Amino acid sequence: MQVELTVNGQNRSDDVEPRLLLVHYLREWLGLRAANVGCDTTSCGACTVLLNGRSVKSCTVLTVQVAGQEVVTAEGLAADGRMHPVQQAFQAEHGLQCGFCTPGMVMATAGLLAENPHPTETEVREGLEGNFCRCTGYHNIVRAVLTAAETMDSRADTQVTR
Repeated sequence: MQVELTVNGQNRSDDVEPRLLLVHYLREWLGLRAANVGCDTTSCGACTVLLNGRSVKSCTVLTVQVAGQEVVTAEGLAADGRMHPVQQAFQAEHGLQCGFCTPGMVMATAGLLAENPHPTETEVREGLEGNFCRCTGYHNIVRAVLTAAETMDSRADTQVTR
């Protein structure tokens, strides 16, 4: 099937199998490796991307389902050579360890902050509960989300859709 969509601001048109998962399209067709395959069941969140500004787990979305829509991966968050405030906060607050879950956590955070720009700690924990990290205790991740929220509140150039 022919599918047309926008990925990280670039228009794409590809002939794909109807059963091709979005995570595999991103990784194998486009070479975008940030969305990781961790479980294929939406349990871990390592494959989280933004679809029209909302976080989704790309391991259970068919590529043909996103025809005409906009996908942003962790590679697409940075703009003009500058990391997005969420990426900066994860780095500054040490919100990562091995890094496998980090792109999914970052994208889930971007989606969460788009919906709730001023979350409480409890709202952050609830908002990220579908993304698992097996290396950390989440404290630094939560702190990174709250730091990003503060930073984004003071900046106007943090929109993740293009």
